[in-house]
Amino acid sequence: MFKSIMLAVDGSAYTDAVLAYGIDLAKRYSSHLWVLTVADIRIFEWASAVGSDGFISIVPSGSYQDASKQLLEEKSQKILDKCSERLVTAGVSFSCEKIAGAPVDIIAERAQIADLMILGQRGEFARWEKKALGATVEAVSRLIHKPLLIVKTVYKPIRKILVGYDGSIHANRALQHVALLAENLSAAVLVICVNDDAELAQHLCKEAQIYLDQYKINAQYCVSGGHPDEQLTKAAGAEAYDLIAIGAYGRSRVREALLGSTTDHILRASPCAVLLAK
Repeated sequence: MFKSIMLAVDGSAYTDAVLAYGIDLAKRYSSHLWVLTVADIRIFEWASAVGSDGFISIVPSGSYQDASKQLLEEKSQKILDKCSERLVTAGVSFSCEKIAGAPVDIIAERAQIADLMILGQRGEFARWEKKALGATVEAVSRLIHKPLLIVKTVYKPIRKILVGYDGSIHANRALQHVALLAENLSAAVLVICVNDDAELAQHLCKEAQIYLDQYKINAQYCVSGGHPDEQLTKAAGAEAYDLIAIGAYGRSRVREALLGSTTDHILRASPCAVLLAK
């Protein structure tokens, strides 16, 4: 299923969890792990672009820029060295890569060679934005077309999976990923169909059940009214689920602008890791 897994790391508090999830899945699926860290050099590119046209020249000197870039290079290498030590100990197949550039662009580009991307919910500045969703994560989750696993700082073995199913194409793909994961991990599954139309919700649950009955998994089903993000995160917290799986960004961008994105709300409020499918 996941023969090639990309781990995007930045040395933040999320890096250990990203590695732990990657190692667990790599061992179960005999996967190759691609460890990627990006040296964010946008500040230097911006400073060069401003040049003397700025109202007040704040362009760092060439020697300062060179020294700063060198520090970024050394930091990136230390991150990869530490990751390598852990992966060698774990005995999994892996490769490491550091690239200088804009993190979102680089991660989205490298996702093309992977079956699954794993990211931390926030990055190295998370301590200053406790309730915010990392800008890189939000942008990457919209750009890439591969499954994306977004994790918390603490690794939790996936034993209980909560799936939000609304009949959309993306939700159907989430159902497929969950079926294969649950079968491999021996995880219990709960499918929740949230819709104020009870008859439609029942129909969607039956559809999900017909699909999952073909797999050797323990699955249960329930319907609920209300807002999907609130119902899913509430259920995940109350029953201590290890993973929420959903189809990503099912609404139009216009509706998202007016009402907010269900996907973003779940990513911010989820008490556990979230798997996004497209």
